[in-house]
Amino acid sequence: MPEGELSGQAARARQSLQSPLGEIASGFPGYQRTQNLFELDAGASWELDLAGALKRGAQAADAELQAAQAQQLGVRISVAAEAADAYFRIRGAQARIALAEHQVKASAELGEIVRLRLKDGLASVAEIAQADARLAQSRAALPPLRIELERQTNRLDVLMGAAPGTYAQRLSEGADTGRVPAIAVSQSSVELMRRRPDVIAAERRLAASNERIGQAMAAWYPDLSLSALLGFQSLGAAGFLTADSLQAQGGLGLRWRLFDFGRIDAEIARAEGAHAEALALYRKSMLTAVEDVANAIMALVQLEQQSRELAAQVDAQQRARGNAEQAYQGGVLSLAEVLTEDRLLLAAQDQMAQVHADNARAAVSVFRALGGGW
Repeated sequence: MPEGELSGQAARARQSLQSPLGEIASGFPGYQRTQNLFELDAGASWELDLAGALKRGAQAADAELQAAQAQQLGVRISVAAEAADAYFRIRGAQARIALAEHQVKASAELGEIVRLRLKDGLASVAEIAQADARLAQSRAALPPLRIELERQTNRLDVLMGAAPGTYAQRLSEGADTGRVPAIAVSQSSVELMRRRPDVIAAERRLAASNERIGQAMAAWYPDLSLSALLGFQSLGAAGFLTADSLQAQGGLGLRWRLFDFGRIDAEIARAEGAHAEALALYRKSMLTAVEDVANAIMALVQLEQQSRELAAQVDAQQRARGNAEQAYQGGVLSLAEVLTEDRLLLAAQDQMAQVHADNARAAVSVFRALGGGW
């Protein structure tokens, strides 16, 4: 596309008689020291893109813009994934706190049972100490969980662009992580990975580097340009914008780096080196994408299986814990055996709560690995 410009001026100058020009001009009849100048010009220039340097440069700039836009999208997806990860960590911590609080209540109730049995002469002072120790242990499990909950809540607030504590009240309502959405896609995994922002950015940088090679090679050939000027110039306002003050100019320009081919070759070599680097980074981004998707899907599948196994374990452990307490009250089992079953049940329930949250986080990882949606 041609470039154009419009310029104009109105000037009034008084010539010095002591200057070289003033001394010469003052000797001519009719010389006037004060002069006016009125000028209005419209100019246009057009660089003929015979070698394609301008076209290649424009295409490279477009590709670099697209790479920057892909990077911006990648940041948005990353922030969204981090926010979802923090949310599921919060729900996991809340579920574990609820279990720990339930265990405190259960330990206190067991302590009351032991004290009643002590009054009846069926328990010993040592068993009272064991029950009290178990209650203290249950209470000691709460502070670390509350610290983790507070940390993740503040993290989510910051990721949402709010001050820490903004969403604490809303997040305290309910502690269910929800159901992990099924991940079923109709497109191939390769097509999905190509939609990842990092892969798109790497591919666009590769395309830009290829265009830069062509732009550098175009310097071997001459640059041609056309220019034109049309306007008015007059020493007085009366004759301005008349046919007598009309001026026109046209030109053809040639620029060729005849004795600079060594530098041109070096610039081409530099562009080719940048292209090779961009190609390596593109290949790396694809391999990283394959690795991320494989790891995320494997983690999701294994965590789902682990969640099913833990559900069966918790169900069996709850029955074992109930039977052990009944047997203790009947004098068949010792308190130590009841406490053992109690610890096993809590460990299974706590692990199940963690795995349930990890399963949801794994789904987020798959979402992120596949480019943030499909």
